Amino acid sequence: MNQNNAKSASAVSDALCAMYGAYGYKQYNMSKFEAYDLYVRNKDFLISDSVITFTDTNGQLMALKPDVTLSIVKNNRDEPGCVQRLYYQENVYRISKGTHCFRELPQTGLECMGTIDMFCLFDVIRLACLSLRAVSDDCVLDLSHLTPVRVVFEKLQLAKHVQDMMLTCIGEKNLHELRRLCVDNAVDETAAKQLETLVSCSGEAQTVLPKLRQTFDDPASKAAFSQLEEILCELQKVGLSDMIRLDFSVISDMKYYNGFVFKGFVQGVPNSVLSGGQYDPLMRRMGRHDGAIGFAVYFDELARLLDDDTIYDLDTLLLYDDSTPWQAVEQILRDLRNGGVSVGAQRTLPAQLRCRRVLKLENGEVTTVYENA
Repeated sequence: MNQNNAKSASAVSDALCAMYGAYGYKQYNMSKFEAYDLYVRNKDFLISDSVITFTDTNGQLMALKPDVTLSIVKNNRDEPGCVQRLYYQENVYRISKGTHCFRELPQTGLECMGTIDMFCLFDVIRLACLSLRAVSDDCVLDLSHLTPVRVVFEKLQLAKHVQDMMLTCIGEKNLHELRRLCVDNAVDETAAKQLETLVSCSGEAQTVLPKLRQTFDDPASKAAFSQLEEILCELQKVGLSDMIRLDFSVISDMKYYNGFVFKGFVQGVPNSVLSGGQYDPLMRRMGRHDGAIGFAVYFDELARLLDDDTIYDLDTLLLYDDSTPWQAVEQILRDLRNGGVSVGAQRTLPAQLRCRRVLKLENGEVTTVYENA
């Protein structure tokens, strides 16, 4: 992104919330903490299993929330035949990849829970695309479907730890190690080829889907590919298909996810800044019968790209000396405030004060000491 066109994190987050509201999503506000047991029982769902805990006055162990989705699922009820569309703008508390210390991290996202149909799936994936576009025009959404790999694993009936290693290889596109695991575990040639295809096959739909259909001929996978085509067709109608890349190495924990999963990337940030998918298994695990799909935008990852709107304590600082009448200082400050900016006055520039522009009033004239674009 051109630095001159950079946006602040809070401005992007506010824009996303306004967009979600316009698409029929209702804002959901939640407590900063939940019972620690919620996260212990679902630690594999969390980005990090390190959680800040404290003991409540009633003796219950509580935790500052490291995740929003778990809280939303826990604190809502099934509504048969209906769809709950919720968005949030919250802070989560977990270890930052950059500092390796606990930080309060801003996160914005949405959840769609209920009787999930093709429109719901399309709507959420469309909003994921639009969310990336709100950050940068130079972006891509990697879209996948978990059904093909689930079909292979159900057929092979491998041990859980072997499946986990294979999923890691798929996610890392480690074809060499995946082939070794297939040999070591006597995976038949057809299944091995299917797993290798998931690793190596990515790109535009017109190239990827024919290869997948040649490799997977089971009814469930065929239905998944048809769903992908339907979604992509509608995304093309709204001008978003050009930012979609089919990538079946996008894998999420299948104890929690099913169906569509996706990750979003923007130029200038090495890690995904958006992640989401269908999580019906998580709903079942937490006693819910509804289906669900959602995503989150991670502003800790975007920090290196977006300007922090708190970078300046003041827009403009006016420096003056003892010879300057205070009334003259007040008049200039009043004129500057009329321009809609935050202003202040000091005799000298404080070491810790961050200002976009510093002016100096001397001998009745105002000059610019420095000004940032």
